[in-house]
Amino acid sequence: MTQVPGDAQAAAPRRGLARWIQPVGAVVRGVQLGARTMEVDIRLTGMILALIAIWVGFGFASDGLFLTPRNLYDVSVQSVPVAIMATGMVLVIVSRNIDLSVGSIMGFTAYMMAMTQAQWIPQTLGLGYNGAYIWIVALIVGILLGALIGAIQGGLIAYLEIPSFVVTLGGLLIWRGLIFKVQQGQTIAPMDNTFAILGGNLPQGSIGGLLTWVVGIIICVGIIYALIASRRKRREYGFPVRPQWALVVLMAGGCATVLGAMWAYNSYPLPPLLATKYAVAHAITEPPGGLIIPVGLAAPVLLLGAVTLGMMFLATRRPFGRYVFSIGGNPEAAILAGINTRRTILGTYVLLGILCAIAGAVQAARLDAGVTSTGTGYELLVIAAAVIGGTSFAGGIGTIPGAVLGAVVMQSLKSGMVTIGVDSPMQDVAVGTVLILAVALDAVIQRRAK
Repeated sequence: MTQVPGDAQAAAPRRGLARWIQPVGAVVRGVQLGARTMEVDIRLTGMILALIAIWVGFGFASDGLFLTPRNLYDVSVQSVPVAIMATGMVLVIVSRNIDLSVGSIMGFTAYMMAMTQAQWIPQTLGLGYNGAYIWIVALIVGILLGALIGAIQGGLIAYLEIPSFVVTLGGLLIWRGLIFKVQQGQTIAPMDNTFAILGGNLPQGSIGGLLTWVVGIIICVGIIYALIASRRKRREYGFPVRPQWALVVLMAGGCATVLGAMWAYNSYPLPPLLATKYAVAHAITEPPGGLIIPVGLAAPVLLLGAVTLGMMFLATRRPFGRYVFSIGGNPEAAILAGINTRRTILGTYVLLGILCAIAGAVQAARLDAGVTSTGTGYELLVIAAAVIGGTSFAGGIGTIPGAVLGAVVMQSLKSGMVTIGVDSPMQDVAVGTVLILAVALDAVIQRRAK
């Protein structure tokens, strides 16, 4: 059939658009094929590429300021509270529930820990702010309080069958209100010196250059061992294994990433004034050019690593984790299989309450004070981190590493926008947009899977 001129004009833009879409599609298909060959999570791979793109983009937009070792150190430390809570939020969402109160729980437990070490124990026992082991008592108080709050909310959801949205929305208001009620909104300070290490504030909040390399090497050995052990077990049970070259690529890539991160941490030296104080405290003669002391890995990042490993073990290697995913995948089948669904759901909220308390300890230590605004708005960030990391609101799907990576993505966006001068309202617009896009992507994936 002869094409009329109008049709020809309409077809020309389509051919021009196709010229650009086809190469992009080929790249996407190539990434998917490579990810399947190496048996890695395609969505997680995409997030890593997106994070790299965010860093490079903000690096250019800020004339390299965003990619300085100092800023990356700050981004990693600031990501920790959200990432810790997001690991617990994964299990809650996987079980087809939600928790809107995590920011308020974090703020309330942080405030109670500050009160414990700055007022209650000193006034009751007559100890100073830095009495022996006072920080341990404060931390235990916070963790027990977080577990109690999680048990209260989880019990209402699991046993009284009140919708989790309603219970946790009420919790958001209750725990935030109690922060102001306890001490009329006063800032509580200072924190115990040992407790302050959890915040990553320099100079005591990092482990130094040598220990950073030691940790990096240990992580590399762990990566290599885990990949080899996984390959051996899959072969033992007759499952397909990765090609040898894919195994080598994963080992090399993982180790290069870890050692690159350790190098970045060690590229950030202590600020001159802190370096001078360090030299005086350790009777070191400061050279004319100043003392160069690598900061190294931040203490809260180490804590996040330990929490992530523990949560991964719980979610993938223990019956509790398997029960949670079973409930999210098919609640009726889980009940018929003999799983105590109520106790399991209660356990997810207790666990999340404990993680909120740990995140609150990190935040209070970083601020060196208990403040009433701690955790405000973190509900959105934690949920967004979990969803961006691949957790589905439909239940049954989610990964702990994905949630941690999602937290880093969210913090990178916020920090990058601050670096280039974007105001706070537009930062909220960007975070909300990213959350909507992540949920939309999850909906598309779920529809295609059916």
